[in-house]
Amino acid sequence: MSRHTPSMSIMVAAARKAARGLQRDFGEVENLQVSLKGPANFVTAADKKAEKVIFEELSKGRPGYGFLMEESGVIEGADKSHRWIVDPLDGTTNFLHGIPMFSISIALEREGQLVAGLVYNPISDEMFIAEKGQGAFLNDRRIRVAARRELAQSVVATGIPHIGRPDHVRFTTELGVVMNEVAGVRRMGSAALDLAYVAAGRFDAYWEAALSPWDMAAGIVLVREAGGFVSDLKGGDTMLKTGGIIAGNDALYRKLGDLLKKAHKQA
Repeated sequence: MSRHTPSMSIMVAAARKAARGLQRDFGEVENLQVSLKGPANFVTAADKKAEKVIFEELSKGRPGYGFLMEESGVIEGADKSHRWIVDPLDGTTNFLHGIPMFSISIALEREGQLVAGLVYNPISDEMFIAEKGQGAFLNDRRIRVAARRELAQSVVATGIPHIGRPDHVRFTTELGVVMNEVAGVRRMGSAALDLAYVAAGRFDAYWEAALSPWDMAAGIVLVREAGGFVSDLKGGDTMLKTGGIIAGNDALYRKLGDLLKKAHKQA
């Protein structure tokens, strides 16, 4: 697309190349070689292959940039001012169960600031992209956060702590408070897609705790460039450090944050 900067063109090409392997493996999910990394946290051969492809493509396009990746961790680059933040397969459990809700997530960080984000669902062929100051797009169409102002008419997304994760009691308290105020709560299984859906106005708001930077870095750029607001669970800007996040339009982001504060007092 003509609106792509050179960096975004590199991101899109890397995502599409990695997606081809994920599409093939998703069609034969029962044959995947799977190793257990932790409770309900699987690493597949597909995951590792996708990360390798993305690493190679981004390194070729921007030699010297550093990386923060789910599987490989931190890779220092000669260029200390730029870093790619990559999740090659966000929604691994969905992938392994044949549920077509997973994504590739790539973000670019410059001087510590997130400046570009891409979230791609290889099965639906939906490519969400955003660059700082340029707006957010789904394929060729400009996207904006939803305009609803009242929680009672809103569908809110979240993530549920699974086996091996802490804070089950905290989450059930949060859920009890939120679901009494909203039209519906959804749990899709890919934080990157949740944020992309907020950017596209499909979800009105979203919250989650205990995420990793690669789960949300690209989605943060998408939501902001779609006119939305993002913060940590206390209203600050430490999402990538604390792992907690709230996203939505200006009204719902604040109202959801107030509900979560109320829940935390009860927990």
